[in-house]
Order: sequence, then structure tokens, then C-alpha cells
Amino acid sequence: MRLATVSVEGHAVCVAILIDGSRLDVLRAAQLRGEALDASSMQQLIAGGQATLGVLKNLVSSAEAGELKDALAPADAPFLAPIPAPRKNVFCVGRNYAEHIAEGDRAQKQKVGVTEHPVFFTKPPTSIVAPEADILIFPTVSQAVDYEVELAIVIGKPGRNIAKADAYDHIFGYTILNDVTARDIQRRHGGQYFKGKGLDGSCPLGPCIVTADAIGDPHSLTIGLTVNGEQRQNGTTSDMIFDIPTLVASLSEGLTLEPGDVIATGTPSGVGYAMDPPQFLKDGDIVVCEISEIGALKNTVHAV
Repeated sequence: MRLATVSVEGHAVCVAILIDGSRLDVLRAAQLRGEALDASSMQQLIAGGQATLGVLKNLVSSAEAGELKDALAPADAPFLAPIPAPRKNVFCVGRNYAEHIAEGDRAQKQKVGVTEHPVFFTKPPTSIVAPEADILIFPTVSQAVDYEVELAIVIGKPGRNIAKADAYDHIFGYTILNDVTARDIQRRHGGQYFKGKGLDGSCPLGPCIVTADAIGDPHSLTIGLTVNGEQRQNGTTSDMIFDIPTLVASLSEGLTLEPGDVIATGTPSGVGYAMDPPQFLKDGDIVVCEISEIGALKNTVHAV
């Protein structure tokens, strides 16, 4: 199932994206069916767990059978980020693809290599950008803004100290994230990640969440990114160093993961700063992130 948040008359509406392209307003459909379903936001929908997923599947089946026509959202309603305002910072993983580590070591003329444990950092909610919206760059602040396409996990079931064997039980679904990064700021602040990766408009997210049951194998997805139609990144999630169960288990050690939490899982090689010469994002660039079985996330760079 594909779930998205769209803007209808200025209000965020959670919808199920149906196979034929129409969009079912989940809250309206539940009201028409008399279903006890909190669909006031994607966050609340996710928090409903398996019971909510069961109701959603029934509503989608009814809609596909030609029922619930009065609950369809406008087909041209613009997408928002699937979770426009998460309750926490977005969790991110650095250095999780070997070729990306190698290109970074070459570009920085240093040897860091693979770390023993996953590298975690976060991006604030103010960094989140909707599909088709602008990636913001600030020329007076940074002259080296880069891109990173990533598969993102959306947590469904809360947990702390989650075992690897139980990790998938806690995953609601998957989406696409672009970890836009100001490389010069990152270096300026001692190499720590947060400041250079936390600028406003630096976290495109979407276009939808694909529920976990609709993804065949999250470790066999193609993942890529283009800038103005030029292929920059082209890889597969099978190349992750730390797999998804390891990431969930490690992050949750002593830290409670909650419904709606987003975890980006790292990026493959092909980033701009490692090119010769480096190629950073500039005003007007069109950036498209694609992951198989999920779709495409398109944004335009805008200098402010």
C-alpha cells in the first residue's frame, strides 16, 4: 500500500494512493464507512499499528471496487512530505556504503575506512522538504551543497533495545530521503555532521510511504540520483555495510524508537564533492532521487 500526505484547500490530508492513480482520502473514507480510525495525520495513522493497516486495506479494496467515490481527494492535490512535521529529528546513518566511504577517503586524502559501529546523526524537522518543493541553498552560508539519495525506514511499532531478529516487526514502511549536505560547513565545524546537514530545506522526503508488506526485499532495491538528467548515483541497497536489522538494533540501544520516526540508511557513491572537479548544487538544478518499488522524489534547487 502507498500512503501519502497531500494538501487539500490548505489542509494536510492523509491519503492512500490507489493502483489506478486515484487518491483515497482515508479520513473521509473511514467516516463514510463508520470505521474507528484516527487518520487525522500520517503520524496518527502509523501509530494505529496493525489494526489500522487492516482497516486501510479494507477501505482501499472498497475504493478499487468502485465504492467510496465521495472520499476521493483531488487528483492534482500537491504532495507534502509524508510526515510533514515528525515529533523528533530525522535519524540518519553515515558511511554505510563501501564505495561511498572510499570516494570520501580519496577526496579528503585520508583513511577512515569502515567503522566498527554505525555512525548516527540527525536532521531537524525544519529541514524537511516536500516532493516538488525547493531545496534551499544559502550562498552566503555555503558554497558546497551536495546531495545524497537514501532509503528511509519509517518506524511503526515502538521499542527500545530491539533485537535484530525483531527489527522488521517495528518497521511500518519505507520512503525516499535526500540528505542534502553543506560540505564546507560540515568541515568547518570539526567534521561533525549536524550543522552541515541540518540547514532549512535540506531534507526532501517522499513522495509516499510504501508499507513494509509491499516491499519485496529492502536490501535488493536499486537506488539512484540524477542532477539535470545526468546520472550521479547508481547503486543497490544490497551494498549496505550495516543492514537494516543492525541499524534498528543499534540505534534503539537505550533509545526508544516511536511510531513515525524516520531513519535514513546511508547513500551509495557518486556524491558531488568526490567528483573531479567537485560538482555542487546550484540555483535551478533539478534533482531526482529514485528507488525501485517506491518511486521518484523530485526537487528544484533554489538559492535564497
